[in-house]
Amino acid sequence: MTDIALAILAHPDDAEFLCAGTLIRLAKEKGWAVHVASMTPGDCGSAEHTPEEIARIRRGEGAAAAAAIGAAYHCLEERDLRVIYNEPALEKVVRLLNKVRPRVVFTHSPDDYHLDHEQTSKLVRAATFAAPIGNFLHNRPGADERHPPLDHIPHLYYCDPLEGVDAFGNAIAPAFRVDVSAVIDDKGRMLACHESQRAWLRKHHGVDNLVDSMRAWGATQGAAAGVAFAEGFRQHLGHSYPHDNLVAELLGRV
Repeated sequence: MTDIALAILAHPDDAEFLCAGTLIRLAKEKGWAVHVASMTPGDCGSAEHTPEEIARIRRGEGAAAAAAIGAAYHCLEERDLRVIYNEPALEKVVRLLNKVRPRVVFTHSPDDYHLDHEQTSKLVRAATFAAPIGNFLHNRPGADERHPPLDHIPHLYYCDPLEGVDAFGNAIAPAFRVDVSAVIDDKGRMLACHESQRAWLRKHHGVDNLVDSMRAWGATQGAAAGVAFAEGFRQHLGHSYPHDNLVAELLGRV
């Protein structure tokens, strides 16, 4: 049975910034199946298109980026700046987990510059705990009998916050890093699929080149570990979650 990794991030290009190198290595080196999910379709990410138009474009970009590494893309259809920890959103994430059945899950840092990221992190944390509980979706509207509860809580990893800091600019250090030097070009090709975001990020964030920005952050984390490019993570180690660092065991830590 093929092992599965699932990244659940807020927006369609977040995985490409934060954890795609690790996903690529799991697929290439270990034969894992990979799924990438976004909580929203990125419907606010344009100054030229309507929300419906940019959402359609960005779903396509997300699917193309995932397909570039043989992965599947999912959108949970919340809306930008409206990702909230609530019952409907939590049920969506639990249903996705039960459908995909991942052994490893990646999500945002609990502390980040963007509330969509922080709310996504909380939703994924709660959903990984809830997904093995049969009563959680029992008799809920839309419950899918084809996808029973998970057998156990998956390994949960938090990616670096963007630029490695919280909302107050305080550094958040990763617990370990994964060397992604050998796959940085593949990661760049995934991110380049999100062409619609270049103009938007130039206008709103002052960032002119998605791929260069990603590589610069990867190089910063790599320099801290003595390699060319790296991605940083912290593992959720709360009660009942797996405590063995499966990702580090599979890919090494730097």
